[in-house]
Amino acid sequence: MAHPRRRGYSAMASINITSLVDVTMCMLIIFMLTAPYIQGGVEVNLPETETRETIVKEGPVISVTATRQVFFQEQAVSMEELAGLLAPWADQKDKTPVYLRCDEEVPYGFVLKLMAAVEREGFVNLSLVADQPVATPARKP
Repeated sequence: MAHPRRRGYSAMASINITSLVDVTMCMLIIFMLTAPYIQGGVEVNLPETETRETIVKEGPVISVTATRQVFFQEQAVSMEELAGLLAPWADQKDKTPVYLRCDEEVPYGFVLKLMAAVEREGFVNLSLVADQPVATPARKP
């Protein structure tokens, strides 16, 4: 007796990844749109002023709020604790920039005390951070 011919079913070797690509693209778009709003840091009302364009290098950030609360990176600290927190950068203190972000309501004397505390640790590259003013279109007379 002859066996009936078996039909050969071949396994499908490819996977449809269209839905995976769609989900990935949607997530990418969501992250691209929300990333600027999620940026970390302490909320500080920086003064607006025209400054020269700077080349930003990686370095520690010290922020001061309007209530004179000092933050190193995003951690609340006292002025005396800054020395210990700057220690990881001590081996390159002549090259490492330290960024100082102060609220525009902070008194000048307090800013000077903070700058002196950083300079006592040997850091010579101290940069004050400010917001660039919003450009307004020139009016024609």
